[in-house]
Amino acid sequence: MPRELATGVVMSRFRVSPAVAPFMLAVCFVAILVIATPGLTAQDPPSNKKSDSTDIPRGTKLVLTDGTFQVVREYQRNGDRVRYFSLERGDWEEIPAAMIDWDATAKAKAATQKDSEDLVAKVHRQEEAKKMDNVQDIDASLPVGDGAYLPQGEGMFVVEGKSIRLLLQVDSAIRTDKKREVERILSPIPVVPGKKHVEIAGTRAALRITTKTPEFYLRESPSDPEHDSAVRKSSRPGENGPEIELLRAKVTRNGRQFQTIRALFGEELSRDASEVSIQRWEVAPMVYRFTLGEALPPGEYVLAEVLPDGLNMYVWDFGVDNPASIASAPAKK
Repeated sequence: MPRELATGVVMSRFRVSPAVAPFMLAVCFVAILVIATPGLTAQDPPSNKKSDSTDIPRGTKLVLTDGTFQVVREYQRNGDRVRYFSLERGDWEEIPAAMIDWDATAKAKAATQKDSEDLVAKVHRQEEAKKMDNVQDIDASLPVGDGAYLPQGEGMFVVEGKSIRLLLQVDSAIRTDKKREVERILSPIPVVPGKKHVEIAGTRAALRITTKTPEFYLRESPSDPEHDSAVRKSSRPGENGPEIELLRAKVTRNGRQFQTIRALFGEELSRDASEVSIQRWEVAPMVYRFTLGEALPPGEYVLAEVLPDGLNMYVWDFGVDNPASIASAPAKK
């Protein structure tokens, strides 16, 4: 129908003004078009998609002979029929097997699998790069020493080049200086201070090193009353990270002394020890690195944590040997 005639019909039938008639005619035309086209709405676009579309849900492409495809979760071929679960409509459907381009479907499946593998590899590379770029996010794979990595688990580790070994904690005890105790008792005026020694049993540590400038790493776990930590403490630790002292031990007849406590009238006067300068660095959450301020001569040593009420009674012991004496005698108990 010509536009002028249609406009005249609208004007005469509905008695509208000439200015409004074209607008009403357009509305009527759109309404007729929607009614005459079943299933066509603004919310329901055509379901057929070309195979070059990239905005598709994850799944398997079932490519049809007309070049379109269905994205399915799975499909089953039963004779001349194919039953598949459509990811687009969320239901099982069937079509003739002759409608499927099986070669194109196989190629699409291979391409999808390759894309998935490439994505997994890319994510893995990104995660590895994050570990290398930010050691603060690393727990068990800290690079230490000469191309080595810190082992998993809590504890104190000593690093010598590529060698990393776990130091075990040993118990220490306080021994009274019997000679000084006799002097104090025999003195007419009790002004002789008492002397006690903190020592560990045995004259020689089981763990031996030959490097004069080793590094130490301590890994602890967050405080958890339900978790038994592998690092033993004789009292509550501090809140600002572990404070570790490296002490030279004096070998006696039955043990190794590393601290002397002097007291008078029951009051402590001093605590004396031969300290070696060390520096602490936090290299990851709850992981601390300790470096030496001086070289270690041959001898016996202990690493002790400073707690609010004194040194931790559980210490890490080790010995330093000359490189020529690697084959040393076994530790004496």
